[in-house]
Amino acid sequence: MKTRILFAAVLLFNSLAYASDSLKADSLKPRFIAASPSKNVRNVNGILFKYYDEEDHFKPKKVNGLGMGFNFLGIFLPPLMLFNLQLPGNDDYVMVPREKMNTINGLQLSLINMEPTVTNGLEINVSSNINTYAVTNGVSVSPFFNLHHEMKGVSAAPLANIGHKCRGLQIGLYNKCEDFRGIQIGGWNENGKRKLPLINWNFKKQKTN
Repeated sequence: MKTRILFAAVLLFNSLAYASDSLKADSLKPRFIAASPSKNVRNVNGILFKYYDEEDHFKPKKVNGLGMGFNFLGIFLPPLMLFNLQLPGNDDYVMVPREKMNTINGLQLSLINMEPTVTNGLEINVSSNINTYAVTNGVSVSPFFNLHHEMKGVSAAPLANIGHKCRGLQIGLYNKCEDFRGIQIGGWNENGKRKLPLINWNFKKQKTN
């Protein structure tokens, strides 16, 4: 009798382990079209639809193609943030490991992004990146403002471009980046070296304390 119970327990354990491995393998299998949040989506070679951002239980995803976000907070936040435009976490600058961030190789098209994301390509956000660590390698465009911790390429917005580490070109009414190398074009421009109207620049590596 004890032998049968032990044998049944072993079979049950093996079944659960196999189910867990199958679920993990399924989550790693690339999808062509996927929705997020989802427990079973990690890789997308096609289109990812995000109907809201995961803030509490975030699980990073890799998208080769198009990432689309429909968080409707992006419609209401721009007017409110215009009175206090600053990079979230400026006083406590902590880098997020790349393996813990979304990676979009292609196009990020969303109303607002509130998940830590690396975009390699083109980023178009209505309200840019709010309360999250954002990295863009390529071109970032917004009808209001762009917020990035790291930016390499071109950042363009009618109102403002705010960053912590920037390499390339900022174009907007107000441009600000602490660790900057490149050219700023706008009404008022600030970087770690100087503050100037119309055009500002810095091509030298800044000294760190």
